[in-house]
Amino acid sequence: MRVALGLSYQGGSYEGWQSQSSGNTVQDQLELALGRFCDQPIRTLCAGRTDAGVHALMQVVHFDTTAEREQNAWVRGTNSFLPPGIAVQWARHMPDEFHCRTHAVARRYAYVLLESPVRPSVEAGRTGWVFRPLDQAAMEEAAQVLLGEHDFSSFRAAQCQSHTPVKTLRRIQISRRGVFWRFEFEANAFLHHMIRNLMGSLLCIGQGMKPASWMQEVLDARSRNAAAPTFSPDGLYFLGPVYEARWGLPERTPAYDWLP
Repeated sequence: MRVALGLSYQGGSYEGWQSQSSGNTVQDQLELALGRFCDQPIRTLCAGRTDAGVHALMQVVHFDTTAEREQNAWVRGTNSFLPPGIAVQWARHMPDEFHCRTHAVARRYAYVLLESPVRPSVEAGRTGWVFRPLDQAAMEEAAQVLLGEHDFSSFRAAQCQSHTPVKTLRRIQISRRGVFWRFEFEANAFLHHMIRNLMGSLLCIGQGMKPASWMQEVLDARSRNAAAPTFSPDGLYFLGPVYEARWGLPERTPAYDWLP
């Protein structure tokens, strides 16, 4: 039986998604909980690997098992063995041909940012922070340059394992609620650290350090040295993959209503 799960987690306590020898990753914690629940080893695949400190509102995973459980039992049973910062939100029995990664037609992220003279406190670890005022119009003008299919080498981490730096960025939306900013990104796929690197350059423009036209220069350079430094992971949230309707998977979790 192939099972798909929707998973949410706080990334601050973990060394990213992918399993490590330390055992302190989201994948390690999930597979340990699944193994205890169904009394057999479980190996999972995810729709989008997240780095250390990055959160997820709807990571999608799948795995194969001979254990037979009701869909709701996979949620309640697995959660009983997971630490507080990780929770399965939904479960679905899937056909054998379903693959959480290759069948995703897009992926979505949000970056939440605090603009304030004072650093975060109760929201520490869950939001990025700038103390200078931001110019929304300048950032939106720069964002338009990034839309469409491009070589995003200027925003690619050195350790990126993607076969190509060419990706299609379909949407960037910038909004503000009080002192909190929300940046949403949707693309067919993302490079390693791509969004944090995009955020670094967008905020450089937003704070008036560079003009909006600088973004085109950075993109054309196809060199990581041309862009701003990588921004903090604290405010980055994986909103989840997008699938064709034929798979019948949820598009959101309750955490979507919590995030600013």
